[in-house]
Amino acid sequence: MPCANRFTGGVSDGVVQVGPALAAAGVLLVVIAVAASLVGRLGHGRSVARAAARATVQLGVVSLAIAAIVSSLLWTAVFLVAMFVVATATSGGRMRAGRRGAWAAVPIAAGALPVFALLLAVRVVDLRGIVLIPVGGILLGGAMTATTLAGGRALDELTSRRGEVEAALALGFLPRDALKEVCRPAAAQALVPVLDQTRTVGLVTLPGAFVGMLLGGASPVEAGAVQLLVLVALLAAEAVAIAVAVEVIASELIRR
Repeated sequence: MPCANRFTGGVSDGVVQVGPALAAAGVLLVVIAVAASLVGRLGHGRSVARAAARATVQLGVVSLAIAAIVSSLLWTAVFLVAMFVVATATSGGRMRAGRRGAWAAVPIAAGALPVFALLLAVRVVDLRGIVLIPVGGILLGGAMTATTLAGGRALDELTSRRGEVEAALALGFLPRDALKEVCRPAAAQALVPVLDQTRTVGLVTLPGAFVGMLLGGASPVEAGAVQLLVLVALLAAEAVAIAVAVEVIASELIRR
């Protein structure tokens, strides 16, 4: 029975056939997203198109380079550092903090690095590029998203509720404590997406790690165990990132 991988254009029982149909489907989906943004006046039509174009280019380059990268631990480390730099720039830019956006590196690192180190220390993650890059990418991506959401909401809250901060200062609060009292509840909402994802896994969604392992030939039990590890790792990384983001903003290291 033919078993060549359909991701490379051969024949198998895979779910994706790379070719003109895939390209057409991708373009159509982008058009739908842009149209929905325009019709709904969401203001993100161009951003959707640009994001899709960037993703195409970036994934194409990574797909071509990944074989060389994963064969060397040095290049794997370089690639992970590059991912961290991009995550920091993205999060800082979203918070509209200017040069101070570089401080976004602190919560991202605080969230992702200890969790990554723990997984390595207990030997759950192998010291191989093919394993380190996706695991590191998942953790950095989660910490980046949490930092962006927590930081953005905290800064918005401090802007709109400046009077409450001043009132707290008048009551004798230290500046850092006054800022935290106002921005912490809003920042904490950044943990809701990963909480909901964890609560509903298997009931509403089947996340990428689970599906990817099944398609790669792993048993459902193995796939479930790996997905559970990914989810709790993300919970830990994002919770720490959010807590540290609040501290950084309350210390006014990041401000608009």
